[in-house]
Amino acid sequence: MEEIYQTIPHREPFLFVDKIVEMRDDGIVTEREIRAEEPHFQGHYPGNPIMPGVLLCESVFQTAALYMANKFKAEGDQGGQKTPILTRIQNAKFKQIVRPGDVVRIEATYGEALGRFHFMKGKVSVGGKTVLTVEFGLAMLDAE
Repeated sequence: MEEIYQTIPHREPFLFVDKIVEMRDDGIVTEREIRAEEPHFQGHYPGNPIMPGVLLCESVFQTAALYMANKFKAEGDQGGQKTPILTRIQNAKFKQIVRPGDVVRIEATYGEALGRFHFMKGKVSVGGKTVLTVEFGLAMLDAE
């Protein structure tokens, strides 16, 4: 967790990554355990808790932010001096329900860069079954 805290600005209750599993040249894999006590379950289908799809997407975006910070650092740039800002979401497809107790595996794969814009693909799975696929763009802006 300390590496995550040092790399991206997100904190509880809006941090949706527990650990980095793998860092590759073309992407990253993280995991997160979905916990029953998370505050959104109080109002999102009370009595039948379902992880909000938008928060699954957010876990992908946070995973991508971890990747981008490490990519900039590896290239000798000040990755910690850049803030990843979501600029595009496309083709989000939800295929399964995620519930408390599930451990989600989150993948972000790098596509291409156009100036300061970086295009990626994301995938969330539980037990080897795909839950979510999404394409998105991030802009890496100078931190203020």
